[in-house]
Parts: sequence; C-alpha cells; structure tokens
Amino acid sequence: MKDIVQYIAKALVDDPDAVEVREVAGEKATVIELKVAEGDRGKVIGKEGRIIKSIRTIVNSASVKFDKRATVEIVE
Repeated sequence: MKDIVQYIAKALVDDPDAVEVREVAGEKATVIELKVAEGDRGKVIGKEGRIIKSIRTIVNSASVKFDKRATVEIVE
C-alpha cells in the first residue's frame, strides 16, 4: 500500500524527490503518512479534498485484500 501512495503522489507533484511515505503498522489498522514539499501540498489535497479522498479510497480498497484497515494522513 505504501508503494501505491508513493506512485500516485510522485505523479501529482512538481518535486517528486521530496515525496516521503512512511507506513506505521498496528494490529488491525495501518497509517500511511505522506509528506510532500510545502508548495505541492495543495496538489495532493486537491479542490475540496477530492484527490486525497480518492487516494484514501484506493488505499482502503487495497487494504481489504490484506484484511486490515488503512488510512492516509498528510504530515507537515
């Protein structure tokens, strides 16, 4: 799931080298922390949060395969 988020984020931003993705695994849930450059944060969030909602939906759908819950958080 980390790879999916990293692939999508790098395709969206102007500075793909600044994209950092960290996966924090728990027993039932996994938190994927996404860090991008300051100027690219708006591109990842999108108008009214549509892009980040879409990324979260994709990750949530993929996490069902592993019988876990996953959420994506944008970290400053």
